[in-house]
Amino acid sequence: MDTHLKETLIDGNVVYDGTFLRVRKDRVRLPDGGEATREYFRHPGAVVIIPLLSDGRVLLERQYRYPNDRVFVELPAGKLEVGEDPLLCAQRELREETGYTASDWQFVCTIHNAIAYSDEHLEIFLARGLVPGEQQLDEGEFLEVFSLPPTELMEWVRLGKITDVKTLIGAFWLDKLQRGDWQLPAR
Repeated sequence: MDTHLKETLIDGNVVYDGTFLRVRKDRVRLPDGGEATREYFRHPGAVVIIPLLSDGRVLLERQYRYPNDRVFVELPAGKLEVGEDPLLCAQRELREETGYTASDWQFVCTIHNAIAYSDEHLEIFLARGLVPGEQQLDEGEFLEVFSLPPTELMEWVRLGKITDVKTLIGAFWLDKLQRGDWQLPAR
């Protein structure tokens, strides 16, 4: 299916191999027989957690992001290690970044956040039954944890106070789930 749209690798190579990202430059054959160049990031993937406190508030983070030179409001998230199970990664990241653990985990969805220039995908999980603990931040990681009611979270989205794509999608999923419009997928 969709073979009439597929591009085929002719040749390519890694043009940058860093500690976090790998950049490739490939030459591809287009569906009409022509050729084009594709430059893109290779990324191992990540997880995103929608942590719900027992009173219904959502646990969020404020973190400075260097490429945009500003502090963003985000859901907890983190990069998958090679071969790591996404649920185990989500559990680890929630504990490390917020100090919380959760007794109830449900898969929400997979998103591809930058399809034009990256193969990154994010696995989103809903976490409930939260128990507070001590943050275990990585060296060089600085963030503040706070919480908002879901209605205020959506208002921050509407007002543009939240622009991070993973957090926007997580907020919309949470809103749809709480309204009963959507159900979590069976997995």
